[in-house]
Amino acid sequence: MRFPLILLILFIISSCSNKPEQEASSSQPELVDTSSKPTTRQWKGIWGFADSTVFFSNTFDGARLNGVIEKEENNFVALIAAENYPINPSPWYAFQVWSKEPKKITIQLTYQDSRSRYYPKISTDGMEFLPMDSSRVTSTAVEDSSGWGLDSVPLTTTISLDIDESPVWISAQELWNSARVQSWIDLLASEPDANQYPVGKSVEGRAIQMLDIGSEEAEKAILIISRQHPPEVTGFLAMKTFMETIAGKSDLARNFRSKFRIFNVPLMNPDGVDNGNWRHNTGGIDLNRDWQSFHQPETGSIKRFLESKTEEGLKFVFAADFHSTWQDIYYPLDSTVVEEDALFVFEWINRISERVNQQPNVSASKHVTPTMVSRNYFYQSYSIPSIVFELGDNVDRAFISEKGRVAAEELMLILLDQKE
Repeated sequence: MRFPLILLILFIISSCSNKPEQEASSSQPELVDTSSKPTTRQWKGIWGFADSTVFFSNTFDGARLNGVIEKEENNFVALIAAENYPINPSPWYAFQVWSKEPKKITIQLTYQDSRSRYYPKISTDGMEFLPMDSSRVTSTAVEDSSGWGLDSVPLTTTISLDIDESPVWISAQELWNSARVQSWIDLLASEPDANQYPVGKSVEGRAIQMLDIGSEEAEKAILIISRQHPPEVTGFLAMKTFMETIAGKSDLARNFRSKFRIFNVPLMNPDGVDNGNWRHNTGGIDLNRDWQSFHQPETGSIKRFLESKTEEGLKFVFAADFHSTWQDIYYPLDSTVVEEDALFVFEWINRISERVNQQPNVSASKHVTPTMVSRNYFYQSYSIPSIVFELGDNVDRAFISEKGRVAAEELMLILLDQKE
């Protein structure tokens, strides 16, 4: 089954009509209108080529493939477009490919108003992904070798595959859709001092699920969120290990849970993740620009949750929002704009960096307002020491796991050592 050609052409034309939004800078941020905007849903189905012997599919949650063109025999172009524009250059892609008979094919990944940011991963089961062998990946030359920003990545990437009747998955990053995340939540929530419950619903009605770990008698709490932006899987992976460490069986973790409540939203944007979006939710909005207006239900659910818990008397003493970007970086609020009791965040960064043997990469913001990003909202509204914790797109996964574990251990040690 083929995507109707005229619809594909019209979609590409409309996609190219706007330029992608710029990366965040250190200048005073401007308030963004987060009223819902139209999005274009990708057509879902199976494309058949070579007399119906080669097939492509985007029929699974988390897929993104907007069209396929056969340039010549066994050479294909995969068209990847975003849910709407303008948008951050985070061109997510994920699809299956197979053949009725063994053959070698090439697939050129092309994007609308973007470049090849994510190095292709491959899987035979849709669960375990590995970076493709570099001998099978060919990219156009880059303009900047710094490793930071859009000019440092190729315009297009072409991959070479040996395929047969068993489908393989090609994806920008590992697939952690809402069902898989929920299975992980179920596992942690099975512990004796853990619970889970929805705190709201997304635009499409998916649950915004909360993990609640620790003593119900505790007077202090921390809040951890992740995946406001669908492709940012490395941030999620660090958060995953962070939470597993806090929920673990060590004496440190048990002691911490006896004195603190730990609230965790692992998947802030389930619609965007399951629909294979580049950046936005179904409302067509970057959720991490909606923490002032709260036009979107996903951010609104956390706003109401914080209001209810603080009214109950809980004091939140830390919040972290896990993300991904070009390289590992911390985004705290600058020491000149926070109170003394929030300065431990810098000590925490230094402790992590020493233990993982990594030079700390810190970009502190002097702008607490507008509160449109989560970190600013948490601090401005509730005086919660807060940080955006970012992992690089291509960082070694074992290192990410170690960093998440170390970050949890050092945070627990610091918070337990604080005086009342």
